[in-house]
Amino acid sequence: MLISTVMISSAAAQTPAPAAPPGPDFSFFIMMGLMFVVFYFLLIRPQQQARKKHMEMVQSVKRGDTVVTSGGIFGKVTKASDDPEIMVEIAEGVQVKVLKTTLTDVPSRTQPTDPKADKKK
Repeated sequence: MLISTVMISSAAAQTPAPAAPPGPDFSFFIMMGLMFVVFYFLLIRPQQQARKKHMEMVQSVKRGDTVVTSGGIFGKVTKASDDPEIMVEIAEGVQVKVLKTTLTDVPSRTQPTDPKADKKK
């Protein structure tokens, strides 16, 4: 019993630590700024670069290129223009209209075919 009263009395005798002086604390804002910088370089910037690369690929599609759509359909571009749509031949005599933004890959790029050269063969 004597030991517990000594502990209690010594704990009660301790003086509280001095309070921090009042004033602005910028550590929170510094941490939030650092977190934003990390998120920018790890998430936002790479995504912007990937989007830019995809848009350049989509804009450079031309007639004769083999393309892959987001649905996994392979085809050959038969008509490409500045419109957001292109014509893709997915089988002999089967052409579909596809939005350029749905293209995921252009595995083989070719020179535009000359329609006159096809008729000569």
